[in-house]
Amino acid sequence: MALRLGDVAPNFTADTSEGKIDFYDYLGDGWGILFSHPADYTPVCTTELGTVAKLKDEFAKRNTKVLALSVDGLESHKGWIKDINETQHTVVNFPIIADEDKKVSNLYDMIHPNSNENFTVRSVFVIGNDKKIKLIITYPASTGRNFEELLRVIDSLQLTANYSVATPANWKQGEDVVIAPAIKDEDIPAKFPKGHKVIKPYLRMTPQPDL
Repeated sequence: MALRLGDVAPNFTADTSEGKIDFYDYLGDGWGILFSHPADYTPVCTTELGTVAKLKDEFAKRNTKVLALSVDGLESHKGWIKDINETQHTVVNFPIIADEDKKVSNLYDMIHPNSNENFTVRSVFVIGNDKKIKLIITYPASTGRNFEELLRVIDSLQLTANYSVATPANWKQGEDVVIAPAIKDEDIPAKFPKGHKVIKPYLRMTPQPDL
């Protein structure tokens, strides 16, 4: 059965470009992004892996580790990483799973027969520090993933996990947030001392509470 939001992310062990890993041990008490690629030496994915390498510090600020997957083997990964480093002017600094037996791909339902029976679709899973799945996105092969958007989503997920708020459309760090409907009007001043604005009874805004 396909994984859904709120499900516990399945643990696994796998061979990667940086050695054998246990997924839970790799994540530790932090957050994680697991993202798949149809195969090595694919053009769009080459740009994506280079982009992720350049954003490592941004993910680290959010206590988030990244882990890529392809159904090709380790020797193929090594050659591809050289190409990524050369063409994207960076150094790949995170593991890429060699999922030749498709164990992890099937565990996370990354094989979609309507797309291709042999290769993974381009899935993204964001996993919280409670090991539960917080976000699932599946992209078509022709559209490169927006990792700046994934950073934005992680900012929102981490904020809303700790405060009784939600983030509005196109929200970015530092902007006002929505007070959760479960919070009673009379409780707002104590819970949100920075103040708030009532736009409609069901739409109440407050400055981002953790800044």
